[in-house]
Formats: sequence, C-alpha cells, structure tokens
Amino acid sequence: MTIQEAQKNVDGWIQNQGVRYFSELTNMAILTEEVGEVARLMSRLYGDQSFKESDKNKELGDELADVLWVLICIANQTGIDLEQALEKNFTKKTIRDAQRHLNNEKLQG
Repeated sequence: MTIQEAQKNVDGWIQNQGVRYFSELTNMAILTEEVGEVARLMSRLYGDQSFKESDKNKELGDELADVLWVLICIANQTGIDLEQALEKNFTKKTIRDAQRHLNNEKLQG
C-alpha cells in the first residue's frame, strides 16, 4: 500500500465506519496519547522498566500503526499529501545533512 492509498483507505474507513473525523485538536491529543503508548511499550521492551500485567499483550507494530492512523487522519483533515511531503522532506534532509552524519564521530563504528 502506498502512502496515498493509506490516506484514501483511512478516509474511506472514517466516512463509512467512523461517521466523521474528530476535530484536528482532538486528533492532536489522540496522537500525543498514542505516541505515549509507543514510549511506554518501548521502555518495557528495550528499556529497564518491567511489564505490567496490562502491557503484556501489547504489540509494538499495533501501537505504531495507531500512531500512523492518527497522523494520516490529521494529514487528511489539513489537506496534506503525506507522500509528497515525505519526498520533499527527504530532499531537505539530504541537502542539510549531506556531510553532517558522515562527519559525526559519535556515529563512527
């Protein structure tokens, strides 16, 4: 699925099953909450925190998909073509960081 297809699929789901989009501000709050869920799970999977019973059945892929879903909702609501925005962002990073990471001693072997 391309990013554009994902945006269309999310929009179709919202129109058919979700009734309507939440407001942009509500979706921003939901995005923050979902990113927090990813952070919580990462700290248990890869950090030093132990699992709580309620966290044991959580899957990182599912939590990341929740973040992507809400991000796509915000993009759809604000008229952003994420595929085009990502391509533009790659160009920006390539120009800005062409030598920066290569010359970063902390990133060397």
